[in-house]
Amino acid sequence: MKFDFGSVGKLFIDGANNVANNEDKPADATVKVDFEDFKALAQGQLDPMQAFMSGKLKVDGDMSVAMKLQSLLSKLS
Repeated sequence: MKFDFGSVGKLFIDGANNVANNEDKPADATVKVDFEDFKALAQGQLDPMQAFMSGKLKVDGDMSVAMKLQSLLSKLS
């Protein structure tokens, strides 16, 4: 999965190899989200489904991979 924060940069997460970095590699799913909204998601202050429905979070690629975002974020908060 890759997070695209626009001008702030990118976060690439390779779950199969337990790697996270700022490389702009191809990913199964790319989540486009403003960095401030991502921080709110990570802190549990913004619901991922609400963010998606309101257009604050956009997904390109495999939606089933992106659906794992909610469980990932719940572990962060």
